[in-house]
Amino acid sequence: MTSPTPPQAYVSSALGWLLAVPALLGALITLVLPTAQTLWLSFQSGGVLRESAYVGMENYSELLGGGDFWRALGFTLSLTVIPLLVAVVVGPLLALALDRAGTWPRRAGRIVLSLAVVAFSPVAVAGAWVRGAMPHASGLVTLAEGLREPATAPGTFRLIVAAATFGVVCALAVIAFLPALRGGTPGPATIVVAVLVGLAVVAVGLQTFSFGLVLTRGGPQRATETLAGLQYDYAFRLAEFGPGASVAALTGVILGVLGIVATVVAVAARLRITLTPRTASQDESVTPYAPATSTPLPYGAPASPETPAPVPVKTGAPGPGVGMTVAGVTALVLVVVIGLVLTWPWMDGVLASPATPAGTVVAQLNTWVPAVAGAVVSVGVAYLAALGIGGLRPLGRASEWLLLLFAPWLFVGPGPLAVANWQNVHNLGLIDSFPALIPPLLISVPALLVLTLLCRGLAERAGGDFFGGVLLPSLPMAGVLAGAVALMNAHDLLWPMLVVQKPDLFTTPVAQVHQLASFNATTPDVGAATPLAVVAVVLAALVAAQLLYLDRLAIRTNGSHVRTPPA
Repeated sequence: MTSPTPPQAYVSSALGWLLAVPALLGALITLVLPTAQTLWLSFQSGGVLRESAYVGMENYSELLGGGDFWRALGFTLSLTVIPLLVAVVVGPLLALALDRAGTWPRRAGRIVLSLAVVAFSPVAVAGAWVRGAMPHASGLVTLAEGLREPATAPGTFRLIVAAATFGVVCALAVIAFLPALRGGTPGPATIVVAVLVGLAVVAVGLQTFSFGLVLTRGGPQRATETLAGLQYDYAFRLAEFGPGASVAALTGVILGVLGIVATVVAVAARLRITLTPRTASQDESVTPYAPATSTPLPYGAPASPETPAPVPVKTGAPGPGVGMTVAGVTALVLVVVIGLVLTWPWMDGVLASPATPAGTVVAQLNTWVPAVAGAVVSVGVAYLAALGIGGLRPLGRASEWLLLLFAPWLFVGPGPLAVANWQNVHNLGLIDSFPALIPPLLISVPALLVLTLLCRGLAERAGGDFFGGVLLPSLPMAGVLAGAVALMNAHDLLWPMLVVQKPDLFTTPVAQVHQLASFNATTPDVGAATPLAVVAVVLAALVAAQLLYLDRLAIRTNGSHVRTPPA
């Protein structure tokens, strides 16, 4: 006979669906409907200055039949080549060296690399390189002189993007790969993480906007025009929503495919994130969990046979040797030195920054209040859904496949939906108002994916304790992701530039761009985007998260088990 399903299983399943409802509604309102609206606009001509008319596939025919789109697509993809190599080659090699070097080199690496994440602002970094085209410039920054000629501008642009993003790409890659290396058998987990990181780098690169606008505005002779720049030119410079929406739709299709592939890879590999114990000593490590044939999932659901029992086995293995420690420290020093050299134009620009309106308290409030508000809402909604899907698992072992509902928007940023969202804000009469600065997004899909994988890993070992085994251990990660989303919102240029024109509502990136575009501009205020007080607070929070929480994360796949590194 088949035993009846326990009542608590019905309760947990119903609660799981209930927790996912806000995410489903948020995705419908701020992702699905704007996507449909963008597609509808792409079949029309006209825009703000003249009445719209349905033209069918004419916009796509002109776009795909001409050379502008293909040139922009090719150039945009070329910008991702060097960052992609940094992310999937330099990042994992440095992570491996730090992981094998022991506790203090690994934690030192986390602390040092945190600064690269906190201090990175695309507009500020690009503005620093603009100084290379000014009189009396010297050093590496003079590379920017190559942006003046159509023949040399594309190659110069690629080198500047590679140099400017080396530190932050390497730092984020190390943060992603370190947990994968403690999964017991690091090979499968590392490969899956490498695929996800590679897809993310390509997706982010496809939406490059700030560098293009600040450095060249697509010139000279459209030699450095990106997809986002082409969309912006059509929709907002020429006020032709149809062609602009067509570029956005085609970009969205590419991003949607990348998002679906990434989600399928993560779910099919049975990727999950968990926490290692705090109790490992300096001279003894914990081997993979002892296998078990049956480990009950929480809330009365049976586990899969391959689920390991959370019983660590101490082996008394010695810590890393001197050679491994030296190798790890050497690798870290080498990467830091390269990063400092490539970041020097930005550091020199910060030291030479004059006091301008871009760095005022009002500009900082315009920047950070909407950014934090948007992050709290979007990550909060994602966290509720992650608790439901990954923690309570309403569909059992198939619960993670619910992420496919959100997968097409996993990598979609503000750009592809900007035309539709601007039209909605305009129709609501919110242009040039403070509420318009809040990012029009009710759910962060990347946060949903990460938190779901974490809640899944925690639920496997929770033993039915949802509050103490899933909710509490996952809360810090929700906070970390909210901080990350707030940073991205604060440094975004496109959305606030579209919705505000009044100087007293400018965010810091918008104020910096207007300063660079003014005729009386002398030296750009590069440091406005990274004031010392903000950097200090964010850096302290990130370092604390790195040492107290992120350093304990472990990523494993179907065939790997957790390995706790020496503490």
